[in-house]
Parts: sequence; structure tokens; C-alpha cells
Amino acid sequence: MPTGKVRYDNLRSAVNRVCYGRTRKEADRWVAFRSHLGLDVFYCQPGLEGAHEKGAVEGEVGCFRRNHLVPVPEVDSLAELNAQVDQWDVEDDARRIGSRPRTVGEYFAVEQPLLKPLPAEPFETARVFTPRVDRFGQIGVRMNHYSVPVRLIGRRVRALLHASELVVYCGHDEVARHERLATRGSCRLELDHYLEALVRKPGALPGATALDQARAAGKFTPVHDAWWAAVRRAHGDAEGTRALIKVLLLHRTMPHEHVVAGIATALQAGALTADAVAVEARKAAQDEDTARLLDLTPSGALAGPQVTSLTQHRLAALPDDNRPLPSVAAYDQLLRRAPIRPASQGELP
Repeated sequence: MPTGKVRYDNLRSAVNRVCYGRTRKEADRWVAFRSHLGLDVFYCQPGLEGAHEKGAVEGEVGCFRRNHLVPVPEVDSLAELNAQVDQWDVEDDARRIGSRPRTVGEYFAVEQPLLKPLPAEPFETARVFTPRVDRFGQIGVRMNHYSVPVRLIGRRVRALLHASELVVYCGHDEVARHERLATRGSCRLELDHYLEALVRKPGALPGATALDQARAAGKFTPVHDAWWAAVRRAHGDAEGTRALIKVLLLHRTMPHEHVVAGIATALQAGALTADAVAVEARKAAQDEDTARLLDLTPSGALAGPQVTSLTQHRLAALPDDNRPLPSVAAYDQLLRRAPIRPASQGELP
């Protein structure tokens, strides 16, 4: 963490109003944040008057934008973009600015011992909201709507809005986590939050917005659709949809890829029940664990029995038995008796 004064360009999240000279009316959350880190801030002059105070920073921002953000990268999520930015930042350590003798990473290695350590306690930067769950199982945060489990309808929850995600808590338990919406008036729904209600009203699933978003996100795959169509043909729309919901509930306790593999296997075998999908999903998980074990085990290490007998384990702990082995030699005299001659015809035995 830097020491001394840190220059800032009157960012809106920190400065509510620019006053005369260097005086600023700061946001309460920003004051708490910089107090927690022990930062001594220095605000630049707005406009052309302060352009010379941050010229190097503006130049580096422009260099990064031209090299990495032109043309605009195409990503599927904000998390993927953040991962790419982190990778570009690591690669930038090898860059040499102008004719300087050292790279960016080498200069940082010299400055790193001069930095202050971070505080032991983390600072929660998220904004906290306490909305009430409406009758649609949604909460409103900053002009957007997010779904929560339908069992919380009518209750007040605690929502933490971070820069890239929204985390919802009911008491001390996390009940929902969504990627933050950037456009006002948008809605993000999680199909899993509505499964308990859809069991009672299966006819609402085909036209549900949550189902469309699950398809777009890749959580509801074509394999799900194929199994759903087959089970509806076999058992009817209502019962087939209820069977699908039971399959979707498996995602809460099993990885997504295992459930999809179980659905594909059950569909191929014509097993149109949720129990069959669960069995096949567990088999897929066991096969993956076995394959991983074979990859990590040296060749030939799996030869022989892999299960230790409890009897052998107990016998191995006993002391050596030096007693002679039992013998049946004393009973051999019974074999030396004269054989009994069978009686001939007409003789009494």
C-alpha cells in the first residue's frame, strides 16, 4: 500500500462536491475507506488547470486502452473481462517505458519493500441495501431486479452490491448471488429459485423468463430439452414437467456436468424417471473419480487388493504363535482294526 499522499482525480464515488481550491466534500463511504487504509489523499484541480498534475497517469491509461481495448474485446461476462485485464497487467511487467533501463516489473520490485502492509482486517466496499422480497420472488436494487428463493417472499433481506456482483443474505445465510446488471430496468432471474413453486404450477415453466435466461446462460442445455420432451410424451405435460423439476433439483447437490451426463445416459437408455437420472449422474461422478485416481497413481500401484481385510489387520497385531501344529496321529490306531468280513448267505450275522 502506498505511503504519503496519493493523488486522485475527483472521482465521483469519493467526491460529492468540488469546493474552492483543494477543498472537497467527500462521500461518507470514501472517508471510511481511506481512514481504514490510512491514505492521505491529494485531489487534483479539475479541468485544464490540473492537467499537468496527472499527465503520466492519463498517458498510461491511454496506452493501455489503445493496446488492449481497441477494438473492444468480446467476452461473455464481466468476470471473463476482468480475468483478461489481470493477464494483460501481468504481461505489462515486461514492458519498458521509453528508453528507461529497467522494465515496469523491475521498477516495482525496487519500490515494493517501501510500501506499507495492508490492514489485517478487510474493508467491506459493497453498498448495503435491505429490500423486501416481492410476490414474484424478486428484490429491487438500484433500478434493477434480481431473483431470490420463493420461500423468502414477503421477508426483508440484506443485499450487498459489489462492483461486479450482488450477494443476498437472509440472516447469516447466503441465499443468492448474481452478476451485477449494468443497465437500468433489467432483470436477472435464477431458475433454481422458482423450482418449489413450479412443482405446484408446472404449466408456468415453458413460458418462464427464468427458463429463457437459463438457456441463454447454458445452464439449461439441449440435453435437458430432449429429456423433457421425451418424458412429456411418455407421462403427459404436467407429470413430465414435475419429473424435470426433480432432475433440476439435482443441480443443488451435484456438479452440473455430472447431471447432464446422467440425463444423456438415461435418455439413451429410455429411462424417463428422475431416479434413473440421479443414479446415472452418480455413476458419472464415480467414473470421473476413478479416472482421476488412475491418472495420479503410478503404473502398477493399483495391482492387488485395494481393500484391507479387518481380520488380517487384527491378526497382524497379534504376537507370534510358537505352539506345535495340531496332529491327528493318535487316531490312526482306529485304522489298524481288523476289517469286518461280510456275512455269507445263510449265516447269521
